[in-house]
Amino acid sequence: MSQTGQARSSQARTSGARTGSALTGTQRAAAFFRSWRSWPTSLVATWRRSLQFRTVAITFVLAFLAVLITSMYMSFSIGNDLFQSRLNQVLAESNRAVASAQRILDSSNAEDKAAVQDLMISARTEIAQASSSQLIAGYRAPGQESTPLAPQDFEAARLGGDVISEDLRESVRSSATDQWWQSTTLTADDGSQSAGIIVGSEVTVPGAGRYEIYIGYDLADSEQTLLFVQRTLILGGLALMLLVGAVAWVVVRLVVTPIRVAADTSERLASGDLAVRIPERGEDELATLARSFNGMADSLQAQIKKLADLSMVQQRFVSDVSHELRTPLTTIRLAGDVLFDQRDDFPPATARTAELLHTQTQRFELLLSDLLEISRYDAGSVELEAEAVSLVHLAEDSVEEMRSLAESKGSDLRLVAPGGYSEVEVDPRRIRRIVRNLVGNAVEHGEGRPIVVTVDSNERAVALSVRDYGLGMSQADARRVFDRFWRADPSRKRTIGGTGLGLAISLEDAQSHGGALELWSEEGRGTCFRLTLPRRFGQAYSVSPLPLPPEDAEGTAPTFADAPATDAFDAAVDLPSEADYRRENRL
Repeated sequence: MSQTGQARSSQARTSGARTGSALTGTQRAAAFFRSWRSWPTSLVATWRRSLQFRTVAITFVLAFLAVLITSMYMSFSIGNDLFQSRLNQVLAESNRAVASAQRILDSSNAEDKAAVQDLMISARTEIAQASSSQLIAGYRAPGQESTPLAPQDFEAARLGGDVISEDLRESVRSSATDQWWQSTTLTADDGSQSAGIIVGSEVTVPGAGRYEIYIGYDLADSEQTLLFVQRTLILGGLALMLLVGAVAWVVVRLVVTPIRVAADTSERLASGDLAVRIPERGEDELATLARSFNGMADSLQAQIKKLADLSMVQQRFVSDVSHELRTPLTTIRLAGDVLFDQRDDFPPATARTAELLHTQTQRFELLLSDLLEISRYDAGSVELEAEAVSLVHLAEDSVEEMRSLAESKGSDLRLVAPGGYSEVEVDPRRIRRIVRNLVGNAVEHGEGRPIVVTVDSNERAVALSVRDYGLGMSQADARRVFDRFWRADPSRKRTIGGTGLGLAISLEDAQSHGGALELWSEEGRGTCFRLTLPRRFGQAYSVSPLPLPPEDAEGTAPTFADAPATDAFDAAVDLPSEADYRRENRL
């Protein structure tokens, strides 16, 4: 059964006088458009963050699909039932009407045209009364001999044109004793359209032959009934969806709220607030979760307190021992200095003993200083004395300080500074210590090959790298290089002293500035340490000015048996010549 809707028009409401200039309205429109464009992003973000929103949204969508499918099925089923019941009623009424008309025609003995015409009018009136329809059309069946008694064809206005199809007429002609029907669209006088049914059959008029009779039935009342049912289904479905959404929101809120409290509590616990706990209410599963979480938090707090106390005892022990050892160490150093100054007057064995005592005493003092420094970092009591200095000037001082040591090892120590001359906020003492540690390690492990110290900068950071072309390290050793008291090769002789804490302290110094100390190393290709610091203390940076691995890491590292600081080596690793190096760095 076809359906047509009626076009409805609504009158526009006029608003009050507008306030504000045209620019204000444009700005509001632009703001609304920008807000509208951000809605999908906001919905996606809310979907990811909110369990309650996801649950309610999924419940609402599933309820919508269920209501939609159910409503469509019910609408289709009701529509079919209405059409079928109306069709059966129409066929029964049409059959009775045609039978009554045929009885009237059979009972007449009219012999002139006027009488036959009156008889046809009586039959038409009977059909209208019996079928309760004024949409009647009658046509003399083609293929019969013409007769002067045949009444004229008649047709209701709404059945004109192509309303009665040729297929229906052919069916009626082919079987005079059967009823035939078709669905069609009927047009009213005001132009509105509605669904309808045309029923066709034949009657025999005495003296005039066979006539095709078509009765039209308007199904507008059935359409109105179906529309009312559909509107009821839509409104009921919307009300049901809202009710399901509200119920889902309430139920999910009852479950999600304790989960949200647990998430917030765990986040605060992870941030260091060990005293926070989840409120325990009732005896359900959520209360069991709260009790379990609180028990875990209590155990965790106790363990952390125990470890903190142990760490504090260890830190205090190291600090106290370091301080207590300074007094006897000072006495030993003074006595050792006296013996060391007079070693020329001693026998060779005694003189050598005095030298060893002097050297180990100095190393012991250095170890105590490093222990005190690392204990300050462990205790969190380190305070930086930041001032504006140039990283290039700090590097120059450290390089010149270590140059004699590098030359004694046969290494050519060079400083390359394409950037980094502007002042940055750092603690100069700690940065010098980092550079000295890095250069000292490069000298010790550089195998007498050149060592390149590079300084560069960008908009947000400055960086310093120390590159040597020595033996390098394996990946396993590189991961442990910043561990305390760790040595890659314990059997290797330490030629320049050291306590095993230098790189660990350097890493702490770099991190205390908000920077990073990173390492690249490969066996047979050398090592490169990179120190990156922000230009402003506490400022974040994203990219270091110097690459790591270094740019020459992809090439083949040259090897030399004796004096590696040659022009061939410079060309292989792309180093500047000695003259260019001194000229560029104003030495």
